[in-house]
Amino acid sequence: MDGANLRERSAGVNQRGIRDYNERLILSLLQRHRALSGADLARRTGLSRPTVSTILRALEEDGLVRKGEPVRGKVGKPSVPMELDPDGALSCGLKIGRRSADLLLLDLAGQVRKQVYTTYDYPMPDAVFGFLEEGLAGFMQELSPTLRARVCGIGIGTPFELWRWHDLIGVAAEKFRSWKDIDFASKVAGFCDLPVFVVNDATSACHAEHLYGRGQEFRDYAYFFIGSFIGGGVALNGTVFEGNQGNAGALGSMRTTGPLGESQQLIDTASIHLLEARLVEAGIDPQVLWHKPQDWSGLGRYVEPWIGTTAQELAKASLSVCSVIDFEAILIDGAFPPEVRNALVERVRRYLVTQDTRGLITPRVEAASVGENARSIGAASSPIFAQFMLNTNAGLSAL
Repeated sequence: MDGANLRERSAGVNQRGIRDYNERLILSLLQRHRALSGADLARRTGLSRPTVSTILRALEEDGLVRKGEPVRGKVGKPSVPMELDPDGALSCGLKIGRRSADLLLLDLAGQVRKQVYTTYDYPMPDAVFGFLEEGLAGFMQELSPTLRARVCGIGIGTPFELWRWHDLIGVAAEKFRSWKDIDFASKVAGFCDLPVFVVNDATSACHAEHLYGRGQEFRDYAYFFIGSFIGGGVALNGTVFEGNQGNAGALGSMRTTGPLGESQQLIDTASIHLLEARLVEAGIDPQVLWHKPQDWSGLGRYVEPWIGTTAQELAKASLSVCSVIDFEAILIDGAFPPEVRNALVERVRRYLVTQDTRGLITPRVEAASVGENARSIGAASSPIFAQFMLNTNAGLSAL
């Protein structure tokens, strides 16, 4: 659970998942562009047409790619593009949040096949791993034997230093602090033999946006994800940058100033836990914030001032990160309904106009698109990309 463990992304790779460089290159191109003809693949990779054809035949035999719809309207025979076969590989993603946990099954094309979730007062280890074990068993039971054999791993998105984020005392506090010494792979091995990939939860959300959302529109951007606690990620040169210990883009730890001039972190001033506290003070059960499907329509009088305060903090934080790297854009997402995200983005844009931008290039502020599932989708993508795609930190920008 500390930085060193976050670097150890994989506990092992099964035999079926080991692909050579050219296979990974072609699979990565198909993931990014959805469908490409053999000629397009040859042009983009620099490989010969016969070599690409040979690789595609092998990938098709392995069930990883399939023929798409023929493209007609040109001279000669219709072009038949290749695309990823959604059934080619499946993986599970677990998001461990402050108030809730989500488990989903993701296919090779990035579609969520199944999903379950739970809520709690605190993410105690026994409850979280019990939820994972039960959820996995349910997923596997519903899959055919063929698809069950194609589940290639479990990705776990978890906050950095989770054990520090609580206000418990006594025996409960000691149990919560046990997260510090937990080896995720060993715990999961007690009930499942799939390889385990542990990633920072906000970084995994950034990966999801980069792979399946609007991240592909921008070369360099900073990404904010607002959950119970705010976090973030950074993309440089067209790829998500994870950093030396997997904790790059720890935007929630950015310094800010409290109402009395005291030093605080962004996590203290721009997180959903602040809205949760307002609801508790008003005598409203805060669980409504985490129910699915999400509906905050009855909370307008509390949500509106929270949006205003959060937008001010995000505007200042956006300029701060752009003073280090001149990001093209700032993408904002969170564990809230789309209409709340859109209102928050619009308010950040308005506040940016009033900020001191001397020496800075003001970035575009845009709404991300993956939404509340970003952390679990990003976590689930880790096993697939580690075993079948090129390392996205090693040159996908050239594809």
